[in-house]
Amino acid sequence: MKPVRVKVIGLKETEAALKALNEQVGTGRAARNVGLRALRAGGEILAKEARQRAPKFDLHLSESIDVSTRLTKSQRAKHKKFAPVEMFVGPNNPAAIPQEFGTFKEPPQPFMRPAFDATKGQVLKRISDTLMVEVERAAKREAAKAARLARKAAGGK
Repeated sequence: MKPVRVKVIGLKETEAALKALNEQVGTGRAARNVGLRALRAGGEILAKEARQRAPKFDLHLSESIDVSTRLTKSQRAKHKKFAPVEMFVGPNNPAAIPQEFGTFKEPPQPFMRPAFDATKGQVLKRISDTLMVEVERAAKREAAKAARLARKAAGGK
């Protein structure tokens, strides 16, 4: 299956703030963590909708839907990374594939794609809103950290 790629327009200020944060900290960890928190917040909306749409029977598909930065070994082998920060939403149950796409015996009963189609606007809004809030929080944390280090270097507490 081809990955869905989304281009977000209008986050130039947030992008500039992330770059400034990286320059202030000196590593990409702070910006990466901000990105992960924002993607997780958006991913949870999609995961919740997918859990509601997943068939409810003995395969436990709805319980297996998760938001994570990790893929299974077979998924990692096929995955081509295209962004520095990625988050994955979906079931970790192998029964989800024939359920979503069908087999020669059974018709498809998709739940992930309809969940994405229903929530993509909400997901993007949550990601952009969370990005702005998290960038501000991270900048404040880094400023406080720098102030503490300066006080410590000056001999104070």
